[in-house]
Amino acid sequence: MSIAANLGFPRIGARRALKFLLEGFWAGEIDPATLQDGAAALRAAHWRLQAGLGIGHVPSNEDSLYDHVLDMACMLGAIPAGYGWQGGPVSLASYFALARGAAGVKPLAMTKWFDTNYHYLVPLLAADQRFTLTENRPLARFQEARALALRTRPVLLGPVSFLMLSRRADGGDPLALLDALLPLYTRILGELADAGCVFVQMDEPVLARDLSDAARAALRRAYDALAGAGGPGLILTSYFGPLGDHLDLAVSLPSAGLHVDLTRGGEAMALAAALPAGRLLSLGVIDGRNVWRADLRARLGDLRAIAARREDGAAGLIVAPSCSLLHVPLDANEERALDPALRGALAFAVQKLAEISALARGLEQGEAAIADALAASDAAHRARAAAPGVHRADIAARLAAVDEAMTRRASPYPARRAAQAARLGLPLFPTTTIGSFPQTTEIRRLRAAHGRGEIDAAAYDRAMAGWIDDAIAWQEELGIDVLVHGEFERNDMVQYFADALDGFAITRHGWVQSYGSRCVAPPIIWGDVARPAAMTLRWTRHAQSRTARPVKGMLTGPVTMLNWSFVRSDIPRETVCRQIALALREEVRDLALSGIAVIQVDEPALREGLPLRRAGWAAYLDWAVRCFRLATAGVGDDTAIHTHMCYSEFADIMDAIAALDADAISIETARGRMALLDAFRGADAYPAEIGPGVWDIHSPRVPDAAEMAALLRRARSRLADWQIWVNPDCGLKTRNWAEVRPALAAMVEAARTLRAEVAAAE
Repeated sequence: MSIAANLGFPRIGARRALKFLLEGFWAGEIDPATLQDGAAALRAAHWRLQAGLGIGHVPSNEDSLYDHVLDMACMLGAIPAGYGWQGGPVSLASYFALARGAAGVKPLAMTKWFDTNYHYLVPLLAADQRFTLTENRPLARFQEARALALRTRPVLLGPVSFLMLSRRADGGDPLALLDALLPLYTRILGELADAGCVFVQMDEPVLARDLSDAARAALRRAYDALAGAGGPGLILTSYFGPLGDHLDLAVSLPSAGLHVDLTRGGEAMALAAALPAGRLLSLGVIDGRNVWRADLRARLGDLRAIAARREDGAAGLIVAPSCSLLHVPLDANEERALDPALRGALAFAVQKLAEISALARGLEQGEAAIADALAASDAAHRARAAAPGVHRADIAARLAAVDEAMTRRASPYPARRAAQAARLGLPLFPTTTIGSFPQTTEIRRLRAAHGRGEIDAAAYDRAMAGWIDDAIAWQEELGIDVLVHGEFERNDMVQYFADALDGFAITRHGWVQSYGSRCVAPPIIWGDVARPAAMTLRWTRHAQSRTARPVKGMLTGPVTMLNWSFVRSDIPRETVCRQIALALREEVRDLALSGIAVIQVDEPALREGLPLRRAGWAAYLDWAVRCFRLATAGVGDDTAIHTHMCYSEFADIMDAIAALDADAISIETARGRMALLDAFRGADAYPAEIGPGVWDIHSPRVPDAAEMAALLRRARSRLADWQIWVNPDCGLKTRNWAEVRPALAAMVEAARTLRAEVAAAE
């Protein structure tokens, strides 16, 4: 019979329960036992919920207190010196020191999980790394579920993906450590088999990427070794893209089954023919990365066609989401404030599991068995297609009128630099911040009260103006050169703008984990996008009226708005991005006309939108760059356009970054001690100005001026002095004022130190 399966569940829980447990523990409000008990209760609730929805293969060991890659590193003893680990199970103190930093140690580097907005911690391995099993975590979770009378399918990050997602301290190839790692995997699997585990989900998401011959050979060696050692049946799992030229490799690897993502361009018919009888074929037919209800009738037809090509028929098929449901919110039924027609078109994790269960049942028993589900799916799709605002003739006409001239600045960068220098009069190594200041409990409560109508607009405005006035005053006192208004009125860098634009919807409980306890609620782009009114002009102008120093206008760029939203699936993503760019172009123009001399249009998600295969890069970067330029090119030479990017490996997309034609870019470089600047070395590599971050704001650790000055000296070895801006790695809304004030004071002191050194050398 066909099987309904899940690959992973949103670990944060309903109403962000895990977030509040973690933050209570970090604040000292709860003890370790309370944290662990709360996390265990969440796991149990999630296992029961999935089983109750008809999921036969319920995943376990995909939960985490911070990050699943970090969990894997800790389980394998891949812990650098200095984090307090002396062998055996890893303590919470060591675990969170690796994740967040601690006295005397920095956290591990963090980067994006493939092309998602989830961040994972990058394991740091030694050249002679000795792996040791600190605990069999998958076994513990399997036994925990079994004690609740639930049988689960443990999830493991596969050995090749684990190594390829890691880095070696000496710069060597982590895959060279494969032979040292495999015995631990063999032991983990053997102990699971002894405990009665039948199947293990072995995630190898690197199969969706381009692979070197060495990586392909490593996969063969790894799975030959694991299959030869016995153990549970392995469901080799790939997601985030088609297998493409790795299809033959994936089929050839010894496994009990193979999972493929069919929502991003699949090869289902080829797999149906290629995968031998007796091996399970897991089909990711429900999109685990977007929130739209599936067309169940069409998906059932796909499954039937695949079953018809298989010798085993439907009996060898597993119906599943494309990937873990970590990347979608928990339950659309919580969104009672949304328009009912829109809510009816949505499927969050709970609804997706119901779709999977229905499809498995329909495949097994026929359409009549799921007639109600099919009818509801048909009705929801008809209603959405006919909804007002989904397609607007006026926006289509505006897009048709865009020409090449609208994507070009009036003058090349050198002429703009001269005009901006004359207007701004900034010193060498000018200081600024990325935009946001701490979102205190008081600020969040006031915003929430205003949203609920508990305080009137006048009281809200007075409070916002007061916070902005204070922020401008203390930035001036500190000596920062280009100020920001602090973004106190903004809840999120995407949601704030989405709430002001036509075509977007905002959820109340649509939370998705970004990293650790950090959650975001991505807006939903349901229709054509337009700007009905100015979005940032009022508070930016207010801030500028309080100072003679330049205040930056702060916007989120069109590519990031796209990539950090749940995007409609009925038109191309490029078209949606161009609609957003046109809306932002109006805002940029209005800021410039009002006298704002520096406008920052952030694009932290530019690189994460890259297709995982290089063959698709050129097309994506072409339209992404054009959208950024469409949004920013309509201002005069003496208006500086800045942008900010984070967690990006820039070396392989430098041409595209230069093509953005921004006047300055700020990037995250503190954790990597400026190594990222190698991609920008020299004016020939990047012709404009750069703000390399000197303070890692994702850690509570506050560096001193000497440390920041040392980082700036490293930057000077890679860049010309005129190029360098001085700023934190990212926005400061997640930090508190006790961290922000001393860190920014140290930053200003570091910039002054560098200026003095340059002056002394002249």
